Amino acid sequence: MKIFKLVLISFFLISAANSNSIYNLIKIPNLEIYKLKTPNKLKYFYAEKPFRLGVQKNIACSNSDKKTYDKKFKIIFKSLNRYSAEFLKKINLKYIVMCENLSISGINTAGIPDHVMKTLIIDLKFNEKYFERVIHHELFHIISDGFKDLFNEEKWKKFNDPNFKYANCSTCSKNLGLDTYKNTNGFFTEYSMTIPSEDMAEVYSHLISGNYKTSDDKILNKKIKFIKDKLNEIDSTFVF
Repeated sequence: MKIFKLVLISFFLISAANSNSIYNLIKIPNLEIYKLKTPNKLKYFYAEKPFRLGVQKNIACSNSDKKTYDKKFKIIFKSLNRYSAEFLKKINLKYIVMCENLSISGINTAGIPDHVMKTLIIDLKFNEKYFERVIHHELFHIISDGFKDLFNEEKWKKFNDPNFKYANCSTCSKNLGLDTYKNTNGFFTEYSMTIPSEDMAEVYSHLISGNYKTSDDKILNKKIKFIKDKLNEIDSTFVF
């Protein structure tokens, strides 16, 4: 009985140590290890319990169940495994956090990229139809946040029709649709029309996920060339 108690105490001490170590790395509480050894050195964690982040604790996410974690991990792993360890090091991404019902100030979001903490939080319950594409969309924000000088928004705006104006913020607009337009007219989706950074991320995610067919859309083709050229500056071996 004493041996059992010692083993049980050791288990809780190890679990607590793991939790503390994870928190010290990425400053997110209530996480556990899902998978550490991967080909491109990404480390995956999952929410064991709900957590809140931010100075005002306005970022919230809940824990999920094992079945959902296992199912969605396969999709996330497959999507992110196309990025080399070298590329991920260049863009400063190292940790993936899985949880569900992710929100900022009560507004649901597919993911939260944090370039400084090398972390991408992904909402496992985000619409299945767009889930894979959104993974790449959120990863692009890690890229652009780390290379703001390359992804110049003022230059990007000039690709559009002079009469077009973006919204002041992504949540200030009603353009939230993620369906890919058949007639693009400069934009892949309705959400592309919110702000420049979201437009860039939508272009990138369509290119990387293969949801793009060559067209005679001159505006969109300029945007595509811009994204490809900038990624090539970051990593000349990068292939869409």
